[in-house]
Amino acid sequence: MATPRHSRRREPTPSSSSSFSHPGAAGVCMMSNTWRDEQHPSFINFISSFLSSNSFRLNSVPITPDFIFNCGGLSVAFIFVTDWRSNNITTVMSRVQKLKAQFANIYVVVVLPTEEQNDSFIRGYFNYGMELGRPTFIPVQDLEMGFEKIVKLAHARGVCKRQDVISKLKADRERSVQGMEIFLKVVTSIPSVQNHDANSLYQAIGSVEAISKSSKKFIMEHTDLSAEKAETIERFFRDPKFYLSPKIS
Repeated sequence: MATPRHSRRREPTPSSSSSFSHPGAAGVCMMSNTWRDEQHPSFINFISSFLSSNSFRLNSVPITPDFIFNCGGLSVAFIFVTDWRSNNITTVMSRVQKLKAQFANIYVVVVLPTEEQNDSFIRGYFNYGMELGRPTFIPVQDLEMGFEKIVKLAHARGVCKRQDVISKLKADRERSVQGMEIFLKVVTSIPSVQNHDANSLYQAIGSVEAISKSSKKFIMEHTDLSAEKAETIERFFRDPKFYLSPKIS
């Protein structure tokens, strides 16, 4: 088992962006079995503790990226290169090219503790013609910093996703309210039909179009409207002489 260089061990601390109080509330982290087996046990313990303190549930599974986070309904994949070596650049870059075609949201975190490794990474990045931002590479100085960035990025993407969903739900709700207001205006324009009658028609029959096609008998069978009101509604939509005649208020 490979034992990559470790920096000074830090105690895991809750991320400032996460304020959940029970395990799994922030999301789920899936860790590759293969990647896990290549790491030092102490680093795996750090990962487990850090995820737990930030309310993520950890599962070790056979996946092709090193990590997949599911936060707020959004899946984000990560390649986490913990031992950058100049003789392994081709393998890393080929893997990146393959996985970026499979995952819409993917990031590459690379641990570069020395200047030599940083220079090697920069040469490799440009020599292999990587397109800027596709995917995004994130160089870090130590293992713990790298994983903390992974968690914070996954969480931030999940928050944005949730906010987007909430915004869409609010917009749908506003459209629904506006649609209901229009419905009430149309239906209550029928003589003797009040708001509560319109609500009853909406619940039992639905749209204005559906109401316009309903017979007096059907309206009476499915709502609490009186025979007189049901007949008025039927005539309003079917008798031009009725709805075109002047109304005396």
